[in-house]
Amino acid sequence: MTPWLSIVGLGEDGLAGLAPAARALIDAAETLVGGERHLALVPSTSERLSWKTPLSLTIDDIAARRGRRVCVLASGDPMWFGVGVTLARRFAREEMTIVPHLSAFTLAAARLGWPTGDSACLTVHGRSIDQLAPHLAPAARLIVLSEDGDTPRQVAAWLTSRGWGDSRIVVLSRMGGPQESRVEGVARDWNAPPADDLNTLAIACVADPGARPLSAIPGLPDEAFAHDGQLTKREVRAATLAALAPLPGQLLWDVGAGCGSIGVEWMRAAPRTAAIAIERHAARLDLIARNASALGVPKLKPVAGEAPAALHDLPAPDAVFIGGGITSAGLVETCWSALKPGGRLVANVVTLEGESALAGWHAKLGGTMTRLAIARLEPIGPLHGWRPLMPVTQWSTSK
Repeated sequence: MTPWLSIVGLGEDGLAGLAPAARALIDAAETLVGGERHLALVPSTSERLSWKTPLSLTIDDIAARRGRRVCVLASGDPMWFGVGVTLARRFAREEMTIVPHLSAFTLAAARLGWPTGDSACLTVHGRSIDQLAPHLAPAARLIVLSEDGDTPRQVAAWLTSRGWGDSRIVVLSRMGGPQESRVEGVARDWNAPPADDLNTLAIACVADPGARPLSAIPGLPDEAFAHDGQLTKREVRAATLAALAPLPGQLLWDVGAGCGSIGVEWMRAAPRTAAIAIERHAARLDLIARNASALGVPKLKPVAGEAPAALHDLPAPDAVFIGGGITSAGLVETCWSALKPGGRLVANVVTLEGESALAGWHAKLGGTMTRLAIARLEPIGPLHGWRPLMPVTQWSTSK
């Protein structure tokens, strides 16, 4: 197949910063596609298409021109949080020629002398700032693509509210062009005017005195979650996530999710993971959303309803956790049928009836059965003693 669609990354220096091959693709295009800013950088008599809202409308316009020479103008590296990612979902790789420019991440790292490989490269363009939370750690460095000129103020306020107000922020605007600028300061004292809409944040993380950074390793403190008592306790939660074995890009069903702690920790444990939290109680659905936001996984999806009926039409999972309702008719059958080959199913119970049901499923589907008995040291008057938590029986198997 002969490529007809080219995606060319542009910098603030416009055509002057392009290699000859990239310039040739623009010059030869019958149709140029891009934002108003990019199109203004390119003198051409070609047909011009500006991005519409939603973006899919313009992608349909591009598809309608399949076979003609179409060139999409993008910012920096089109495949790093750029429009190239979206186009690659629609068009075959053989149809496209992709020519990247220097990314904002590369330019920011160069301006600051930060090793790019040691910095977390993120975006809040069209995304929640809450997703930065899992990356907050002492001495961590974050490079973040902004939504607009008000993003620096919003991020500074967000860091301060999270106990990271001592973090240093550098705002780099219009990098690589004649209007490049740099503003820096401490998050809690941020009072700079709005930046140019095209800006990138560099954040050197510093925890406030007394702040308690949270690890990505499963087993967050129980008090990290808002809950009504329906919470998988820390030690059991860590063992449960170990059995579920999160892998990058995989999907979890958290069935009978309670406050959503298993789904939240699943998404924090590996990149690009997703989780669907199925819960029948409306108040707990609110807790799930609150915990997902507070702990940096705002894309966790709560689903209202009672399993197994609520599971129909959900995308097939790579792992399933059953935290409640193991004795419900058809629940395990539905989960097992939907689970992808190689997927993991884990169920925890605390009742004798639940344990009996797990024993039956263990006999049918194999796997392992584990009894988790935890005791915590607590005061007994002026002394201390071990107070046991209710034992948990866990069944884990793979398909």
